[in-house]
Amino acid sequence: MYQETELIGIAKRENNKKRNYLVVNKLQGKHVPVEPKLALTMFKELAKQVKKDNEGKRLLLVGFAETATAIGAAVAAYLNCDYIQTTREHVEQVNYLFFSEAHSHAVEQKLIKEDMDVAIPLADRIIFIEDEVTTGNTIMNIIHEIEQKYRSRVSFAVASLLNGMDETALRKYQEYNISMYYLVKTDHSQYEKIADNYYGDGSYTSIMQDLTCHYTDELLCTNAVNARRLTQGEVMQEACVGLWNQINAKYVFDKVQSILVLGTEEFMYPALFVADKMERSGLRVKFHATTRSPITVSSEDSYPLHSRYELKSFYDEERVTYLYDLEQYDQIFVITDAARNNSESGENSLLMALKAKNNKTIHLIRWCLE
Repeated sequence: MYQETELIGIAKRENNKKRNYLVVNKLQGKHVPVEPKLALTMFKELAKQVKKDNEGKRLLLVGFAETATAIGAAVAAYLNCDYIQTTREHVEQVNYLFFSEAHSHAVEQKLIKEDMDVAIPLADRIIFIEDEVTTGNTIMNIIHEIEQKYRSRVSFAVASLLNGMDETALRKYQEYNISMYYLVKTDHSQYEKIADNYYGDGSYTSIMQDLTCHYTDELLCTNAVNARRLTQGEVMQEACVGLWNQINAKYVFDKVQSILVLGTEEFMYPALFVADKMERSGLRVKFHATTRSPITVSSEDSYPLHSRYELKSFYDEERVTYLYDLEQYDQIFVITDAARNNSESGENSLLMALKAKNNKTIHLIRWCLE
């Protein structure tokens, strides 16, 4: 159904000596704005593969932050199974299982130990959800951590949109009896060379100064579900319906308008769910999210990303976050789970970027547990 050349573009990581390239999925809705239905259709195709091979099994899905959180949540919603995402954020009053993602700009990943203590004894299989698997080392790290701590008979599998593992990596997974599900097999042998050949002459804008400015309005939505904690597909889906209902009750939509729904870093699926509801009602909608990934941008047509805003994070004002290929829209909905006391500098930084593209009507939707 999907072809490598149609689905992905190769971008160049900025100042990353571990791996110089990043595989950008044009339909995933992370770095590149996308029509919501295209992203969710792709996630559903992956979910169908997982379902076909796991009928009757009690599953625990683990989505990897930050890029695969929407994929993992969407697959969990389709299968109605237990779900938790990894995180790089701080969660109060919990203990963690730590592991590393060696090629990333932010190597530390965490799962909340108390939730894994509950979920693992009930699970027949743990399935790790990723956007793209290259070596499989990150997932193997956490499998070893789980096996060491829990001594469980649970089996393991990996589901990803893309799989770029070479024969050696695949053989290692076969020896461990780890099942693999994916939509597209990719060949990474030329990606480093491709990335090196791009000019990196795109548009770069930094908005890191402290400014006071105001969104068109702010809506605080209730009944949030935090996917960093163990949840269940149906529970999460019902909560997202509630989020959409609160937004739909407040705002009037003009079907001739263009709309952007923007998630923040790890917080993607609820925003994608809302964007999909808007699109299904006949609106012209794009979705994507801010990211912690520093990626070079280039003016070349063949390059996947052309402009970059460098911003303060909603979750930590000392952290840099990025927004790529921003355009002008009639309305923008920024949907976040960041607590107000953490996010003011990040909110202002993002708002200035949105206004720099002459966006005037910008709504802030806060869906969090505060």
